[in-house]
Amino acid sequence: MQVINRVIRGGIGLFYVLATSLTMARAEDYITIATGSTSGLYYPMGTTMCRLINKGRYRHGVRCRAEPSQGSLANLQALRGGRVDFAILQSDWQAQATDGVAGLADGTPFSDLRSVLSLHAEVFTVVARKDSGIETFSDLRGHRVNIGNPGSGQRATMEVLMQDLGWSRDSFSEVHDLPAEAQSAALCAGEIDAMVFVVGPPPASIEEATTACDSILVSVNEPRIRAFISADRHFDFAQIPARLYRGNPDPVRSFGVAATLVTTRQAKPKVVEAVVKAVFTNLNELRQAHPAFRALTPEVMAQDYQTAPQHRAARAYYRSESLFEPESP
Repeated sequence: MQVINRVIRGGIGLFYVLATSLTMARAEDYITIATGSTSGLYYPMGTTMCRLINKGRYRHGVRCRAEPSQGSLANLQALRGGRVDFAILQSDWQAQATDGVAGLADGTPFSDLRSVLSLHAEVFTVVARKDSGIETFSDLRGHRVNIGNPGSGQRATMEVLMQDLGWSRDSFSEVHDLPAEAQSAALCAGEIDAMVFVVGPPPASIEEATTACDSILVSVNEPRIRAFISADRHFDFAQIPARLYRGNPDPVRSFGVAATLVTTRQAKPKVVEAVVKAVFTNLNELRQAHPAFRALTPEVMAQDYQTAPQHRAARAYYRSESLFEPESP
């Protein structure tokens, strides 16, 4: 009888453990972060953040998955449509979505958009074949240029710059819409003369373009462009360091933005808190994931490049950590 009782008690105990485990699994919140091309930096940033979130999932009940995408605009559309929970996108397009521009949802402001934190700096980078004769940004006219795939932030930012300069697709001999992962191979194969990329240096695709063939970084620093950058609150002047890429011994001037993480007003506070806390308490690990992430600092991540109202849970965390005392949205 004692043996039978022990078996029964053991079975009940096992059932309790299994039931508890199933209850915990059902209670988990599954989230998706929309990132970007696997050859850019949004994807490794997103996968690293998800890894940091997932290692604490038994404590906070949030499980994360990073999803490759076409880029910033595609991410905004997916977030607005409820297909993803968080998105990484360029800070200029966070601002554009908040303000409402014709290229996004027919100009309807994304009123439910909420900022979470800022990430690494990104530079508008132009790479040209050395034998193309392209030395300045204006030299792109009449050449075969990859402006990026539809839905990408680089494409959208290039189009904004083209509009300001009075350029159209007809300004080039050929316009290519290749995604980031295909443009370097096309450049070195002689299929295009130049490519543009908005990215935190040094990404694999630009390293590939400057090592697999003779390529140069093109300065984006002409008076008309400098006036455009000065007049637009979305951009800052930036510089690509000397000798960062093979065959480019001098610093190159351009302009830049920042990568940002956003969500919506409907995101659960406990989920947003779990995301923010996982990033900030494991910041050294995030910095080590890529050279472009080494300069991340808590104060900048909490305060800068966030034009959408900050999600209340992110704001509460930053306040509790004395990172800043934000104004109410």
